[in-house]
Amino acid sequence: MSNPAQTKQAKIDEANDTPPAVTEKKYGLFLGWLEDRTGLISRLNTVAGHRVPKRSKWAFVFGSATLFAFILQVVTGITLAMFFEPSSATAYQSLQRISTPGTAEAMVRGLHYFGASLMVVMMGIHLIRVYLSAAYKYPREMQWISGVVMLLLVLAMAFTGQTLRWDQTAVWSVVVGAEQASRAPIVGPILARFLMAGDTLNAGTLSRLYALHTYWFPALLFGLIGLHVFLVLRNGISEPPVPGRRVDPRTYKQEYQARVKKDGVPFWPDAAWRDTVFGSALIILMAFLAWKFGAPALSKPPDPSLINADPKPDWYLIWYFSILALWPYGITNLMIILAPLLAIVGLIALPLVSNKGERAPSRRPWAIGIVVVTVGMIFSLTLLGYREPWLPRFGTPPLTAQQVNSTDPSVVRGAALFHDQSCILCHKIDGQGGIRGPNLSQIGERLTKDQLTWRIQNGAASMPSYAGVLTTDQLRDLVNFLASRQ
Repeated sequence: MSNPAQTKQAKIDEANDTPPAVTEKKYGLFLGWLEDRTGLISRLNTVAGHRVPKRSKWAFVFGSATLFAFILQVVTGITLAMFFEPSSATAYQSLQRISTPGTAEAMVRGLHYFGASLMVVMMGIHLIRVYLSAAYKYPREMQWISGVVMLLLVLAMAFTGQTLRWDQTAVWSVVVGAEQASRAPIVGPILARFLMAGDTLNAGTLSRLYALHTYWFPALLFGLIGLHVFLVLRNGISEPPVPGRRVDPRTYKQEYQARVKKDGVPFWPDAAWRDTVFGSALIILMAFLAWKFGAPALSKPPDPSLINADPKPDWYLIWYFSILALWPYGITNLMIILAPLLAIVGLIALPLVSNKGERAPSRRPWAIGIVVVTVGMIFSLTLLGYREPWLPRFGTPPLTAQQVNSTDPSVVRGAALFHDQSCILCHKIDGQGGIRGPNLSQIGERLTKDQLTWRIQNGAASMPSYAGVLTTDQLRDLVNFLASRQ
């Protein structure tokens, strides 16, 4: 019996020995010349013609869609690099010029911004599809692991891309990111100094972030994408799971090859057309969004001496922003390091501890439950992140006379104190005010005057004590106002 490797090498040698005239007749003059010198056309034909399971339909397009999004990011990113000035002295002004409405540069920046969102979303959906169909099982463990590492790199690129806007929000985002990194034991201070290019924010910080975002992270992604595609070609696209058809590492490869040989179809054009249509539609959608809405507006110019900034990540990381805000302060250090570490280790270890058995979601209801709970939590935390109930509502105006709804001078003075002492920043009355604390619209029905006095003087977990801050008359007026809220 002939050795498959020897047979393959013999075909390569035969192709290399083919006379140029024969090659040009087969592929045409130009392509024949290219094939004779490089062998590129035959290699591409081999890749395009590799067989895939016939039932690989629209649910399998998200991996290719992620690649489309990455290509869009590379093209728009290189274009933006031609206009962006990675200097802390001129970066903000160059971005202002790039963002001028109606210009081609603004359109490219919008494409780059929405393309980042597209890449994160497509990677997330692809991850969920692979997880639900257990396509991480043998022999595709390394495909899953390389995909997880790519997801982490994409999120790192998203963070560094946001900081390159180099406005007030971006500068403080770098400070917050470095502060979080510094909490890691042993390596924390090293990571923080690496991110900041020093002990504090300096002129080299932007250059460091620019190098990471435009050189190091894309280079690593290129390598991982090449590895990922190579593994897909080597191990084949996972077939849709069938209940009762278990993965057995001892026999799976032979069974898979037999099934693909029996009812598989060539990747091009039988399967690739769906990837092409879907990916192209997404690029057109991104172009429309960039034209219609443009890239996000810049905040004020960077000034590290000003602390009245609200550093908030782009929408796809808002859920993590919410978690950081909601964690009890006492366990913040532990959770900032431990929670992400456990999540990463769990994702990477998944195919190593569960590489055989059932693949069908109907036989793995716990997998469906994990996806539903995780997506639900991310969605809820994202909505919460935009509401920011943990922050006071600065700039809230005083209550109107109609809202106070009293002619009692003590109640009117108490309403003014409710605003002047910043109570209204955290407590809502008749739809006006913050949401960090309880709604006090009907507090007079729940607490007596003595209870209100005790609470104001002693404070609470997130409320300061006003004992010694308010005079006796001010305390009485404020209590009378709150007691009138019925």
